[in-house]
Amino acid sequence: MSHPILQDQLQSLDNQGLATTLACLADTCKTISQQLKRGELAGILGAAGNENVQGEEQKKLDVIANDLIKSALGACEPVRGIASEEEDDVVGLRESAGLLVTFDPLDGSSNIDINSMVGTIFSILPSETTGPVTEAEFLQPGRNQVAAGYVLYGPSTMLALTTGNGVDMYTLDPVSGDFLLTREAKIPEATKEFAINMSNQRFWAPAVQTYIAELLQGAEGPRGKNYNMRWVAAMVADVHRVLCRGGVFMYPWDQRDPNKPGKLRLMYEANPMGFLVEQAGGQCCTPEGPILDLQPEKIHQRVPVILGAAEEVSRCVGMHS
Repeated sequence: MSHPILQDQLQSLDNQGLATTLACLADTCKTISQQLKRGELAGILGAAGNENVQGEEQKKLDVIANDLIKSALGACEPVRGIASEEEDDVVGLRESAGLLVTFDPLDGSSNIDINSMVGTIFSILPSETTGPVTEAEFLQPGRNQVAAGYVLYGPSTMLALTTGNGVDMYTLDPVSGDFLLTREAKIPEATKEFAINMSNQRFWAPAVQTYIAELLQGAEGPRGKNYNMRWVAAMVADVHRVLCRGGVFMYPWDQRDPNKPGKLRLMYEANPMGFLVEQAGGQCCTPEGPILDLQPEKIHQRVPVILGAAEEVSRCVGMHS
């Protein structure tokens, strides 16, 4: 069976600057994949001894992946500037370019040392601004994204990508070194599977408590069916499962720190995943409505996230009304 090659698919895009940027990201993620495959043999496991701007401990591979992507995009002509989870501020690259890239270089890095799934998440935004690159031009609603995706480093390395016309999934062929198109993602409207960190249950808002309680009651409860719970502790892996076979994923607000609206970052986690999920037929919301409609206030802004099967997301959001 013949599978289309990512590079050939990108050539069909109207925006060749976007095609070049996506190819650059894909190639860099191949390098990250190779580093991960060597694991401890490459001396990449363990903590780096630093914290990022969010006060989270950096793993060695957080820093390595960030530097690889930053360097690659620094040499990519269409990219005007970047913003990363591991960078305190936005980074200007070239004033004459028209694309902005935000990324989480290694989502789920707490899984690295146990050889579990991790990934790279990215979002691409347009910019018509001239002059020095500023944070303000990055602060666009997710609806403005021209492309978004992630690379999952698992038993096989996979790229999920949208440019606003559905979601294509590519598998990295270790023989040819190419990303090959292997499937199109479609999220069923209904599901019997959910993903949430149950250890935080006592801290959730009442609406989330009520919603999850319904699911846990199974066939005997108001939903009339049994649900299974799944949790990988890496957003990229949990969303990949939703895109592949359906389900709902949640990281809601909780009261442990009432001033922190959520754990996941809007610009380089929630927005790109929201774009992918909507393009695959699902929904991605906060309790107030669609995530892609939010006006960002800062580059490292956090939000609560409910995404996946439209039936479940709508029911959960409705309980907050």
